[in-house]
Amino acid sequence: MSLRTPLGLRRASLGLSSVLLGAVVLAGEAGWPQFRGPRGDGIAEARGLPLTWGDERGVRWKTAIHGRAWSSPVVEGQQVWVSTATEDGRELFALGVDLESGQVRHDLKLFEVEDPQYAHKFNTYASPTPVIEAGRLYVTFGSPGTACLDTATGRVLWERRDFACNHYRGAGSSPILHEDLLLVNFDGSDRQYVVALDKRTGRTVWQRNRGIDFRDLGPDGLPELEGDLRKAYGTCHVAVLGGRITLLSQGSKALYGMDPRTGEEWWRVEERTSHSASTRPAVGGGLVFVPTGWSSGQVLAVRPGRKGEVIDANGESPPGTELRVVWKTKRNVPKKPSLLYLDGLLYGIDDNGVATCWEAATGAVCWNERIGGNYSAAPVAAEGRIYCFSEEGKTAVLRAGRAFERLGESQLGDGFMASPAVAGKAFILRSRTHLYRVEEP
Repeated sequence: MSLRTPLGLRRASLGLSSVLLGAVVLAGEAGWPQFRGPRGDGIAEARGLPLTWGDERGVRWKTAIHGRAWSSPVVEGQQVWVSTATEDGRELFALGVDLESGQVRHDLKLFEVEDPQYAHKFNTYASPTPVIEAGRLYVTFGSPGTACLDTATGRVLWERRDFACNHYRGAGSSPILHEDLLLVNFDGSDRQYVVALDKRTGRTVWQRNRGIDFRDLGPDGLPELEGDLRKAYGTCHVAVLGGRITLLSQGSKALYGMDPRTGEEWWRVEERTSHSASTRPAVGGGLVFVPTGWSSGQVLAVRPGRKGEVIDANGESPPGTELRVVWKTKRNVPKKPSLLYLDGLLYGIDDNGVATCWEAATGAVCWNERIGGNYSAAPVAAEGRIYCFSEEGKTAVLRAGRAFERLGESQLGDGFMASPAVAGKAFILRSRTHLYRVEEP
């Protein structure tokens, strides 16, 4: 969206934008511009990625990254970028690494924070993944700061430090780009909202509060702040659903379908038994798939609805309502790793190392197998394989399909909290302390 385009022309271009959305994303297939890749779905079109590797095999380079951070690498051209932070959260950085050599080309301290908010030991002060396009990197650390950088020079083009949000246990929502907008979730214990910034200037185009603000009642009968029940870490996703470009944004206790150009809420699925959603929605076959978070978490398969429709995920949709939970399950639900949709099947790896393949249209389980380890990283699919990266540094490679088959297993580094990136025939992997380029020797 051009922010200076007349409204009439903007509406007239909607249909064309829907047709072009996939083509625009596919044009960036050679890189890995955001959390979960070119389309935000964890699927790589690459051919020739390695099946196995190790410290002595397949590592083209290994580069130490200072600080402590779980943000994933992004790739554009010959550059790899990550964010990082000191362990105490007082200094926040962006690092640019040469794709060919692994040498650090930029080490930029973007923000100093005098009094950092608390971050849970399982989180870091640089967990949101940046997003990159030709010439520009967009990086956020949540309320401490958001900035746009010139990737050639490292110069800060604009920054914002005015978004109030008590992240409670640390920020986790990654930014995404759609047209000329940078879209970011802010879901804290004090307030919850979604922001769209003009990617060229950083100014706010729209900001919308969540349509549901959950609070428990305290002993005095008044609302009582409960941070975990209001906090979320989810990343937005834009998809064409029913011919309409839809922003999917998951808060602590609801999934929202929104207008990405204005922030208007179109529909909402509430799920009040769980909280703190942490993934990016998956889309396929006309359905939206989300894990709902912690406590009594579920995987929901949602059929999008019409404007104004609101349903309870655990209740019946009112007669005539298009918005509907088609199926749901509470078995082996991922809390941190995002789901993966591929060729009519839905794949998930739960935090405790159990992998599941569901028939996406019905929720029928095709297979359910323990592959071992603990998982935070989102899986990646390429060439009919599913790659799962564990917190212990193990990678299990499974065959995509209705029958379970383990194709390979590798061990590398000190564990993966970040999700992988793909560059050509190589994986760019971030462990707790290093960045790796891994490919066939």
